[in-house]
Order: sequence, then C-alpha cells, then structure tokens
Amino acid sequence: MSFSYSNQVEQWDVFEIAVTGRCDGNPFTDYSVWGEFSSKNETCRTQGFYDGDGIYRVRFMPSFPEEYTFIITGSCFTAPLTGSFSVSPAHGKNHGPVRICGDFHFAYADGTPYYPVGTTCYAWTHQPYELQTKTLETLSHGYFNKIRFCVFPKHYDFNFADPITFPYEGTPCSVAGICHDNFMEFKPDNPENRWDFKRFCPQHFQNIEQRIQDLMALGIEADIIVMHPYDRWGFSEMSAEEDDLYIRYLISRFAAYRNVWWSLANEYDLMKKKTTADWERIASIFCQYDPYRRLRSIHNCFGFYDYSAPWITHCCIQRQDVYKCAELTDEYRARYRKPVILDEICYEGNLPHGWGNISGQELVRRFWEASLRGGYCSHGETYLSEDGVIWWSHGGKLHGESQDRIRFLRSLLEETPGNGLKPIKRNWDDVCAAAENGAFYYLLYFGRSRPSYREYDFGPKPYTVELIDTWNMTITALGTFCGKAKIPMPGREYMALRVREKDSLSH
Repeated sequence: MSFSYSNQVEQWDVFEIAVTGRCDGNPFTDYSVWGEFSSKNETCRTQGFYDGDGIYRVRFMPSFPEEYTFIITGSCFTAPLTGSFSVSPAHGKNHGPVRICGDFHFAYADGTPYYPVGTTCYAWTHQPYELQTKTLETLSHGYFNKIRFCVFPKHYDFNFADPITFPYEGTPCSVAGICHDNFMEFKPDNPENRWDFKRFCPQHFQNIEQRIQDLMALGIEADIIVMHPYDRWGFSEMSAEEDDLYIRYLISRFAAYRNVWWSLANEYDLMKKKTTADWERIASIFCQYDPYRRLRSIHNCFGFYDYSAPWITHCCIQRQDVYKCAELTDEYRARYRKPVILDEICYEGNLPHGWGNISGQELVRRFWEASLRGGYCSHGETYLSEDGVIWWSHGGKLHGESQDRIRFLRSLLEETPGNGLKPIKRNWDDVCAAAENGAFYYLLYFGRSRPSYREYDFGPKPYTVELIDTWNMTITALGTFCGKAKIPMPGREYMALRVREKDSLSH
C-alpha cells in the first residue's frame, strides 16, 4: 500500500490524496475510503472514491490559508494514513466558491460580487476531444461565466451520436438510423442495454473533471446537470439504489472543485418514473454528503418545481409562457424570495422548434429585461450548420450575434455599486433597476420602445446620465442634470439609460 499527495495547495483549490488499495470484487461498492481534515478554523469529513487501476482518491477544498492535518481511513486498506499540508492564500482569478448573497444575488467567498451570465452546452463533454478544445477556446473570450452541461449523454434531435465514453461499464444497445429532412432518428435494433450500474467507468468522469478544471481556469462556473430525460441508454430509469450510488459518486469526485453547482435535473417533470419524493430523496443526499454545500437547484419543462423547498438555493427556470419569460422575473423574486436564473428563455437560432429560433436581438432584450428586474439569464445558440455541430448541445464555435452584446451587459452589471440590482417602479412603460445597496445608481431599459426624449426627476443633487446602445455596445454621456430634466434620446430600439450621482464618479 502507498499513498501520495502534495505538501501545499492554494486556498479553495483541490487537495487530493491518492491511495493504492484492494481492488478485488467490486471496489466501487465493496470498499470505502474517508478523509478527515482539520485546521485551526475548519474540520471536514469527505468521502473518497475508486478511480480505477487500484487507486482510491480523497479530495478536499480547504477554506483557510493555514496548516492542515489529515487522517485517511477505509476498508480498502489496513491502517489509517496521516499527514499534513500547507494552504497558501488565494490569488488571481481564485475568489473561492460562489454563494448566495442576501436574498437575490450571488458573491464569491472572498466577497467579490458574482453576476451569473450563463450559456448551455448540454453534451459538450461527450464530443470528440478536438471539439471540446474548440468549445474551451470559444469560452475563453469571456462571453459567459457559467455553463450548463450534462453528466449523462443526450439522445435528442440533432444529437443522436454515441458519446466518446459512457458512465458505466457495459455496452449500449445497437441502433439503426432513419433519415428525415434535417436529422436522423435512431431506433434500437436490440433494445437491451447491457450496463453494470454498480461499476462506473472512471475515464468518463475523469474527462468531465478535467473540463471542470479547464472551466475553473477560465473563471467559469460548472452548472452540472445530474439527470435528464433524453436518453436511449437507460440512465434515466435506474433504480433508487442505483441513483443514490451515482449521486454519492458524483459528490465524492466533483464537490471539491470550487466552481461546481448541482442541477438535479434538466426538465425534471419529463422523467415520469420519478416522483417528488424521489427528487427530495436525491436532494437529501446532496445535503448530507456534500460538505461544501454547493449551490443546488432543479430545472423544469412545463411545471415549476417548488422553489421554496429549503434545499433549493436558487431558481433555475425554463419559461412556461410562449411570449413572456424575462418579463416575469420580478414576480418570481417576490414569490420565491431567492435568486432567479432564467436558465432557458429560448435560444438564438433557426431550428424548426419554437424553443430554438429567436433572433440575437430578442435574446439580448430578454437578458436586459431579466437583469433589470433583479434576475439573471442563460444564453443558448441553435443555428443549423453543415457539420451538424450546434452550440446548445455540442459546443464548438458560436455563429450568432448575441454573445458580444451579452458580454457587454455583463461588464455593465459588474460596475453596479455593492452587489446586485433590484427592480423599482418609476414609469409604467420602462424597466428600471436601482443598486440593491441603496446607492444613487439607476439603469432604465426601453426595449422595443423608441422615444425621442424622456422626462425624469432624480432629485436636487447633480446627476449624470449616459445613453447605452445595448445592441451597438456604446455608452454616450448626455450631461449633468438636477431635478426635473428632459433627457434626449435617439428614437431607436434597445436603448438604456444609466443615471448616477455626479460625485460618485471617479472622473
């Protein structure tokens, strides 16, 4: 028996111990390994996992820059293992894990505000490695700071290929393809999948955790979709015992990465064999075994989950109304008293499906609406291409117009004094937000309206007004005003105003 580890790690990074141990029988279920980590300010117990080739790993995220000791115990070896390591202060992009800040917003552990501006690439980690690399290169441009993706492969329109790896040992059923106009429908020749749901394939999870690390280096949160209904392999219909084993394996492998979030399901209400009691049981496992209490939610198709459930940290919402989505953000805030992320508000693209063919302008409008109503949005792109690679599922390159404008909005959000915006009522025909901390700071958005001027009264103190062209990504100073003022506007769509107290500006 041997074990190895590094003597030093950075605060909020992953400290890992690799241990050789017994691998006869089924090491995924027959043996256990646990780590106990202690310092002046922290004590934590974490479950380890079997990683193949006789290697067990125990991972831990230290929260304080100080000296730690550990003891590793388990049935996969005979005697306890002990040691110590040093934790250095975080630096650079390492702000720690994201947590809830107040009722409606987010911040990193070091207090830096976090404004989730996400995207969706359901199956990008299941694509060939070259395509995964292209996805990371696209993400490196800083459009987004959160990405939603699945652990299990996906079987759905425009995405019928087998993944590069499967999560379990075994073989999938063979399939035959029937060509339709724009996609291939696959039907099983042999409907029997042959999986051992008690033996994981480490290579599948190793690839995902490498991508989690790549995202962390880019400052991007990994919003991991634990389950989904789009499945021909049987992963959506495992038994409760098999589900629970899977959940604990995920936690032991991924929870120590500071950028991990848990989304229990994508479109939970389409998984007809799971009841609310099943979802509550699964949630309880995350609450019990995730020592870091990563952010948790669940995503809907037709009916919302009860986001007031105590285990849910934030709302992960797919629109239910064909015409309204972002416009309802402030209502969701009032109903659930939690941060609201509209993680599916329709995708920029040209698919035949109604959820995948809005314009870039309309997607950007929805982002602005949601942001000024005190919530957050996720992007998605669904343009058909000759190579069949669609961002929403496969990743790769972006072909749309919204991503640059979304990055522009993100830069503006990050200039908000304090942490976050709150919706306020000023006029019936615009959307207005103020700084949550009470600072003299306002954003007003006009969407499809195109006034030639507006009249406002922001009080007797001098205030500056800037015109923001949300599509052309320009900011134009309109001057300094006092009291009631007539603000000139260009008579174009998608304009916004930013109003700030004059003395608050550094220049």
